[in-house]
Amino acid sequence: MADSDLSSFMLPQSFEDWFAGRGWQARPHQLALAEASLKGESALLIAPTGGGKTLAGFLGSLIELRERKRATNSDRPALHTLYISPLKALATDVQRNLMVPVEEMGLGIRIESRTGDTPSHVRQRQRRTPPHILLTTPEQLALFIASDHAKEFFADLKCVIVDEAHAIAASKRGDLLSLGLATLASWAPACRFIGLSATVREPEVLARWLAPDAKVLRAEGGVSADVDILISRERIPWSGHSGRFAVPEVYEAIKRATMTLVFVNTRSQAELMFQELWHANEDGLPIALHHGSLAREQRTKVEAAMAAGVLKAVVCTSTLDLGIDWGEVDLVIQMGAPKGAARLIQRIGRANHRMDEASRAVLVPTNRFEVLECRAAEAAVEAGEIDGEGIRQGALDVLAQHIMGRACGDGFRLDALYEEIVRAAPYVGLDWETYERIVDFVASGGYALKTYDRFHRIVRRPDGLWVARTAQDAQAHRMNVGAIVESPMLAVRLAQFVGKPKPGEKRSVRPGLKLGEMEEYFLSMLTPGDTFLFAGEVLRLVGIEGTDALVVRAVAEKPAIPSYNGGKFPLTTFLADRVRRMIHEPAQWTGLPAPVREWFEIQKKRSSIPPPDHLLVETFPRGDRNYLVCYPFEGRLAHQTLGMLLTRRLERMGAKPTGFVASEYALAVWGMEDLGEVDMDALFHPDMMGDDLESWLDESALMKRTFGQCAQISGLIHRNLPGKEKNSRQVSFSADLIYDVLRSHEPDHILLQAARQDAATGLLDVRRLSDALVRIRGKIDHQALEKISPFAVPVMLEIGKEPVSGASVQDAILGEAEADLVRDAMG
Repeated sequence: MADSDLSSFMLPQSFEDWFAGRGWQARPHQLALAEASLKGESALLIAPTGGGKTLAGFLGSLIELRERKRATNSDRPALHTLYISPLKALATDVQRNLMVPVEEMGLGIRIESRTGDTPSHVRQRQRRTPPHILLTTPEQLALFIASDHAKEFFADLKCVIVDEAHAIAASKRGDLLSLGLATLASWAPACRFIGLSATVREPEVLARWLAPDAKVLRAEGGVSADVDILISRERIPWSGHSGRFAVPEVYEAIKRATMTLVFVNTRSQAELMFQELWHANEDGLPIALHHGSLAREQRTKVEAAMAAGVLKAVVCTSTLDLGIDWGEVDLVIQMGAPKGAARLIQRIGRANHRMDEASRAVLVPTNRFEVLECRAAEAAVEAGEIDGEGIRQGALDVLAQHIMGRACGDGFRLDALYEEIVRAAPYVGLDWETYERIVDFVASGGYALKTYDRFHRIVRRPDGLWVARTAQDAQAHRMNVGAIVESPMLAVRLAQFVGKPKPGEKRSVRPGLKLGEMEEYFLSMLTPGDTFLFAGEVLRLVGIEGTDALVVRAVAEKPAIPSYNGGKFPLTTFLADRVRRMIHEPAQWTGLPAPVREWFEIQKKRSSIPPPDHLLVETFPRGDRNYLVCYPFEGRLAHQTLGMLLTRRLERMGAKPTGFVASEYALAVWGMEDLGEVDMDALFHPDMMGDDLESWLDESALMKRTFGQCAQISGLIHRNLPGKEKNSRQVSFSADLIYDVLRSHEPDHILLQAARQDAATGLLDVRRLSDALVRIRGKIDHQALEKISPFAVPVMLEIGKEPVSGASVQDAILGEAEADLVRDAMG
């Protein structure tokens, strides 16, 4: 339904007066959502940034609560509206903004938030005397459901609002929330479900995720974004993602703007870019840093400074992606390619957070291939095209956690819970047999583990109700709720030195101010005395004590840059297709920078540029190695999986591969033998996705890691326990032992099935790779070259930058300089 189809619904006079007093008029989509809400209808509102989505979502509830208060004059505490946000910061921001109309109209409505930061005494009070409107997160809803008398607490619930629904639906958090919404629908049949979202590719699919009967409302209007690409005056690098070369120009753009958000794709890039901007900051501009590993106090301080308009720029990751309204932001800079059109639109919307003003954004490609990706993303935004996936298949480990949560709360009956679960869109296709296997797994651990008492977590009472076996089992579940398994983290704290050391003794040290958290594996690679960047500062490691990394502030020319396992976005299928077409259609080269056009022209002469539905495979010798380089343009995850499978197949062909490396755009394999003699059609045959993939998965350390995450989410292994916390080594050791037992004694165990599903859809991008292999079947263009091609230079430069599978970095071309590669490729 578009604005032109909306009815002439009128707001109550006091609401009309409030809008008029601010010089506003309620937009048609706000009125339509309020009308649907008051009729008890579930709906998904799709509206551009600045369109007043959040206020629209609450209008029906505010009107209803006002009328109820007038009609009954009752102060009986009852929860009316539950607002769910994917971010704690967003919930806090919404509470602040929502209080304005509530207080100015004198509605007398209590609005409170409940997140992981809410003190326990406040949570207890909220259970006894709930507010009218409660703002919370998906994890807190799961905790509510796993608590005593939860059904009674939600009995009067009339409305659930899910903000930024598109940002959460296609994830395990979305699976958990979808199950939670199905539970609320069962407990409060009169409850309506309201979804708020920016532009999405398939609104009807997202509406079905929200509720089976949810309709779609679309806002018309909005102004096209003003997107530019910064082509630096400096030389565009062949590879890398730092963007150092463009920092002076980025700094000049920041100076011209009122407030700028500088988005990067990883936390390590955020630390590096922040340092580079500070080195360039001759004017002493107030520039801040914001990412998920920083201490909450520091993030809150930055957010408050943004709201007050006292900052000039913030370097940030996806922590500031979503709908928080920073009124002073008038420029968004995206360092590096955005990896998806939807993500770019989301980030662009942070600038000029008003529906009728154009958001201004600048994309800064950090290497030559990213020039193409930025052009493709810009063209997609201009054309109004957007990428996105359909409803995902619900994760089985998340389902196990939800079943345990239902048992920890009011308990469940087998048939009734099944009917409730299949109401959730990700689990519509769940068959009864799989459901029973999951319940059995939660109850006993499954066939191979049922002799171990500690895996027995729920029991069936004589009346048929399934409940938590003991209070300790319920408590352990509540302490580990959530569908995000963070990499093992250490708290980074400033070291406080105590007293004077005696001769020959080390000075005593104790942990002080917490700066944030960092992944344990990075810190474990450092030795005391090493320096690294964190929280926008150069720090020197003093030592690691328990779960604390003790540091002091330092000065160093070349501190290490923290690397994080999380936060690397894959290139979307949609954008990859646009990039391929741009490369393979010379007519689209005209708008590219001269060095990139020259790169393409020489590639065409030295090798080839095939049609977009073909795969270019180049083989050439270099040094004492022989290389095979291909260009699927399917993203790093799919390429890494392809590299693993190709090396196995090459070994069987007798080609003796010794290693491979993958980038977002290409894959390079090398070995001792001439790889040009290989039958390329046989090498890239889609059947590698069958037995080859299965046998590799069985041997892969990745499967153990994936299984460990599933074990934690499902509740088989608990990281947090009353009075103690397991460290990462203990968790990994427990998971590895169980994995080996199940592989030997119950290879079809439901949790192994869950791990395979996870690996296929997430870590390996199996479906995408499979589709690509089918697409290029019989369309492989092999070029046997005498030396490296221009296109091969970027992926060859990746060798040595990251761990290389199957070969030591010294074995490869680590010592070869970029200049040598470029000279050979370009002539």
